[in-house]
Amino acid sequence: MAIDIAKFTLRIDSELLKKFRFVADYNARSANRELEVIMKKHIAEFEKQNGEITID
Repeated sequence: MAIDIAKFTLRIDSELLKKFRFVADYNARSANRELEVIMKKHIAEFEKQNGEITID
């Protein structure tokens, strides 16, 4: 089963990115994986409050 992986470009302040990479490293994750974990938690909280998001 193929996994659909999308690419996303993010413009961010360099100091903020350095700090984010520090946190990701602390959690033994890449910056990409750290962002994915944060996004999943944020979406789960949103859906808990507002109902499941359906994608057509």
